[in-house]
Amino acid sequence: QVHVVESGGGLVQPGGSANLSCRISGTHDRFYLWAWYRQLAGKGREVVAHIRSDNVTTYADFVKGRFTISRDNAENTVDLQMASLQVEDTAVYYCAAIDGHFHWGQGIQVTVSS
Repeated sequence: QVHVVESGGGLVQPGGSANLSCRISGTHDRFYLWAWYRQLAGKGREVVAHIRSDNVTTYADFVKGRFTISRDNAENTVDLQMASLQVEDTAVYYCAAIDGHFHWGQGIQVTVSS
C-alpha cells in the first residue's frame, strides 16, 4: 500500500513564501508522474504542477514563475516551493503519486492572509 504524506503549509502573509513537502512510501520506480493539486473552498480540485520521471515539469498558468516543483528520488519526496503567494492561493494542497492510479495524500491547508 502506498502512503502519501504532505507537510508544511500553514498561514502565510501575502507576498510571502512557503514550502510543501510530500513523502511517498515505497520506491519511486513504480511511479511515472508526481503532482501537486489544490482545492479552493467550494471549488473542485485543480492541478498546480507536475513532474515526470524524466524531471520534465509542467505548471498551471496561475502559478508559473512563482511555484517550483522538484523531487528527490533518494528521499522519495516531492516538494513544492511557493513564492509571491496571493490570497487567491489559499487552498488545501494535495500531493499525488501516479502509477496508473492516483495515490493521494490527505491534503494540507495553506492560508494566505494578512
